[in-house]
Amino acid sequence: MDTTPPATPSEDPRVIRKGEYARHGDFHRNLDPNWSYYPIYVNKLEAIDTALRRYHAADDQILDAGCGEGVLVDRYRREGWQIVGVDKNYASEYVREGSLTDLPFPDAALDTVLCLDVLEHLLYPDQDRALAEIARVMKPGGLLIVSIPNLAHFTARLKMLFRGRLLRTAALSHHPGDRPALEYQQLITRHRFEILERHGIFPTVPPIYRWVMRYPARSAGLLRWLRRLPFPTYWHFQVIFVCRYAPTP
Repeated sequence: MDTTPPATPSEDPRVIRKGEYARHGDFHRNLDPNWSYYPIYVNKLEAIDTALRRYHAADDQILDAGCGEGVLVDRYRREGWQIVGVDKNYASEYVREGSLTDLPFPDAALDTVLCLDVLEHLLYPDQDRALAEIARVMKPGGLLIVSIPNLAHFTARLKMLFRGRLLRTAALSHHPGDRPALEYQQLITRHRFEILERHGIFPTVPPIYRWVMRYPARSAGLLRWLRRLPFPTYWHFQVIFVCRYAPTP
């Protein structure tokens, strides 16, 4: 699956762009509905919004870690939320340039952290370092929401079973830290986060998988409906973990 959106132009001189943002501009702001990842992205943002409101994050100090252009930062600041972003390739008024393995915040400073489709871009050792840094800057009892692509989604399992071929979630150069979702869960809990909820987006059983890949612009509603059905979480291409930071007393 192509998880990099088509480029959209941006001429805003006030921001600093590096890497893919220097090459492609602010590509998450005006998404092409024909991008293959589009229906997953739309449903992911809806699920994140539901979780944030369920846990009353509007009153929190929030960090969107690895936020890119800061689409959610801008959205929630317009609603009066106290949210900032950090990204190694982007800086703007409310997005600070920085690394997930060395977050520019003091200990126990944040109530809520978002880490959305970020960990898979890190090498395995850096995934551990990033989660350790997130734990460092979070208050005990704070909320962490992580979304990841699942290397062991249903169609990927079929590919391995019948063809002996690994179906990656993106090119290895783009997702060097690809893992099955269960491994991500184990990694998260190792850093003293308690899993409160797990949500899957896009169960890739073959008829659904083929339809969504062929008609992404028409599939957001389908995935929204499928989220209500009891497919096993780890059959899904995208998995969201809603966690509580629970350090040992």
